[in-house]
Amino acid sequence: MAILEVKDLEVFYGVIQAIKGISFEVNQGEIIALIGANGAGKTTTLQTITGLIPSKAGHIIYDGKDITRLPGHKLVSMGMAHVPEGRRVFAQLTVLQNLKLGAYTRKDKNEIEDTLKVIYKRFPRLEERKNQMAGTLSGGEQQMLAMGRALMSHPKLIVMDEPSMGLSPIYVNEIFDIIQKINGDGTTVLLVEQNAKKALAIANRAYVLETGKIVLNGDAKELMNDDSVKKAYLSE
Repeated sequence: MAILEVKDLEVFYGVIQAIKGISFEVNQGEIIALIGANGAGKTTTLQTITGLIPSKAGHIIYDGKDITRLPGHKLVSMGMAHVPEGRRVFAQLTVLQNLKLGAYTRKDKNEIEDTLKVIYKRFPRLEERKNQMAGTLSGGEQQMLAMGRALMSHPKLIVMDEPSMGLSPIYVNEIFDIIQKINGDGTTVLLVEQNAKKALAIANRAYVLETGKIVLNGDAKELMNDDSVKKAYLSE
């Protein structure tokens, strides 16, 4: 069953069309990868889905409801969380304060504390550094914090934009392991990622974006062996 359906989506920046009528779906429990070159429209697609950019045409259906015109903050309480490109942690707040901001739509303090324990179990480094200013963390730790903060809202669907960007190879492997574990715990994942090889290795299915259009889609493992995908995105 589809938790997210994107239908004929069109997005413009002024007179320039960034997204040209794309359609795709994300089924409950899947990891879906959106891959493509810089400027293909991947981030724009995510920001439109999560209510940060308005669409010109098309529909976004989430959990059976049309959310095309809903602002981003309404979507959090509906169970959608966004881990933005560049992490965007609150540098002048502590790790713990950042995490608690992720739970701002939740009211039950006991449930929030329970979720915090789960996050600390998933990201032990965040517990070690809970009183440290977020801006003093390494890039990999900030990425973990951004993911932990999103998970504090207890999402059904988590949307991640370039989680491995700018990280050392060790952190890249760790982040992808964590994404798989988050999915294993029952959260559906929509992943935009420059590292196509890593993304396809953990995804169930994938869509390839080129200049605002979906040009290929299918089983992620099959796409890994597709000659055109190999040539464009998987060459060392």
